[in-house]
Amino acid sequence: MKSLNLKSVKDKFSDIVVRLLPDKLYLQMVYRRNMGQRLNLKNPVTFQEKIQWLKLYNRRPEYTRMVDKYAAKEYVESVIGADYIIPTLGVWNKAEDIDFGSLPDKFVLKTTHDSGGVVVCRDKSALDKSATISMLRERLKHKIYYHNREWPYKNVTPRIIAEQYMEDESGYELKDYKIFCFNGEPKFLKVDFNRYIKHRANYYDTEWNLLPFYEKDYPNDAAHVIERPQNFTDMLRLAKDISKGIPFVRIDLYNIRGKIFFGEITFFPASGLGVFSPDQWNAVIGQMIDLEGFRGGVNGLGMR
Repeated sequence: MKSLNLKSVKDKFSDIVVRLLPDKLYLQMVYRRNMGQRLNLKNPVTFQEKIQWLKLYNRRPEYTRMVDKYAAKEYVESVIGADYIIPTLGVWNKAEDIDFGSLPDKFVLKTTHDSGGVVVCRDKSALDKSATISMLRERLKHKIYYHNREWPYKNVTPRIIAEQYMEDESGYELKDYKIFCFNGEPKFLKVDFNRYIKHRANYYDTEWNLLPFYEKDYPNDAAHVIERPQNFTDMLRLAKDISKGIPFVRIDLYNIRGKIFFGEITFFPASGLGVFSPDQWNAVIGQMIDLEGFRGGVNGLGMR
């Protein structure tokens, strides 16, 4: 007879209890734990507070489709066209079903329902397929909704997609341009670089001026020159089209040798728990999110 693993039982019980907590209470607890202060939902001011507010009160059904890494391609294609979509090479419901034989030498595997299940393969002959299957099998079990109550992910069907391998002019990474849009208007963007060396990120306004703030987890580097893409205005136009009618959303795009590709749609960057520095920028950016259209009215769920 197997001995009872009390720690395992305790962990499972705690997980069940956490899942039963109402979203509002859970977010209040997580916010206090991570930010060291009470979550102000009655009169949210900072970017982080307003992101938590939007989790609770801006629940349009189409958001689920928009965060699904497979379904989002079809959605975005209907808005801006097929030319901006990275080709999908395959889609599977189980990790064991991945048809590696049908894939090219270089490819990318992604789970469709979370943000951590990614495998970048640059040489199929060197890929540990068993480890890849094992990792993706575990990621398919992962429910991102229960961790930070990012509700659009709750009903996304867990799947695995294979995409065409892409890299930029660096030859080893793929910079993405994360465009922060407020009520359908791009206001600024984040460009990550040196992901695999010493991850940094610079912020720019829509005129490509370096902005004086950064995320505490990813410091900026003013000395690191990132050239403004020649078709940057086209990128802003596409982000505007995709974000139309949404109080806040981040549209992630790639620009590979002058060719623009859609990356993903993000409603809650860092789940609204990332901190900008200097500190005053948390409120400055928060002011860009206009909640007046929701106050005193009914949101997408019919909640007040």
